[in-house]
Amino acid sequence: MSVFIMTLNRHITEQERLYPQATGAFTSLLGDIALAAKVISHHVNRAGLVDIFGPAGSENVFGETQQKLDILSNEAMIRALRFGGSLCAMGSEENEDYITVGDEFPKGKYVCLFDPLDGSSNIDVNVSIGTIFSIFRRTSPDNEPAKLDDLLQPGYSQVCAGYVVYGSSTILVYTTGTGVYGFTLDPVYGSFILSHQRIKIPRKGAYYSVNEGNYNYWDDNTRNYVDWCKREESGMKSRYIGSLVADFHRNLLKGGVFLYPGDRKNSSGKLRLLYEANP
Repeated sequence: MSVFIMTLNRHITEQERLYPQATGAFTSLLGDIALAAKVISHHVNRAGLVDIFGPAGSENVFGETQQKLDILSNEAMIRALRFGGSLCAMGSEENEDYITVGDEFPKGKYVCLFDPLDGSSNIDVNVSIGTIFSIFRRTSPDNEPAKLDDLLQPGYSQVCAGYVVYGSSTILVYTTGTGVYGFTLDPVYGSFILSHQRIKIPRKGAYYSVNEGNYNYWDDNTRNYVDWCKREESGMKSRYIGSLVADFHRNLLKGGVFLYPGDRKNSSGKLRLLYEANP
């Protein structure tokens, strides 16, 4: 008996057919993101065998120490996305300024924002890490150079958002607003295969995920909420990996909440709106 296999490329193509005005640029862009994810997954799986563990001796724009795998992942995303003709600009958590597509390459109508390797502090201890991405349509005219305002758009203007988890398997999850789909990378065929169709978070949360080491720095409202989560009547258990993409993925499938609240040390919290919270 034959078994039908839905690959990511086929799924995107079938979704594209629902929109007669589609040009294929968006389909190409998601394919480029999937390619970058395969490259990053390859590096992650070999991290213990080659010299890509540990700090790179530099910091990103937020003052965080960059890991060697941070830099490799950032380069993989930029190289995969820059040449495809779907983007006019992109923004990375690892770069101080936004990245434009040079005059030597075709320019598209989309912009992409990404965190190339979320949870990179967990690299050396073999804990799940991931990539987060967000796609917008540009707001400036197509025949003009991209502007910063093309990237500084509100979250509700996203046309696509998703993430990739590099764990016991590599899974890419994305949505365009018409359902959430998960695709697991088959290491034999090298393709992302549909494994989670129309994901919906359970109505009842099973877990709460927060760094309780910061408890004494929180305000009273946050402490009261976490105290309630600990009570038997809440029905919740604590699970915290320390990698947003991994914690969020578990809570999306099993039900729960992730929070990184502001505190006396970081008044606005540590999640970045463009690269983490929006998508």
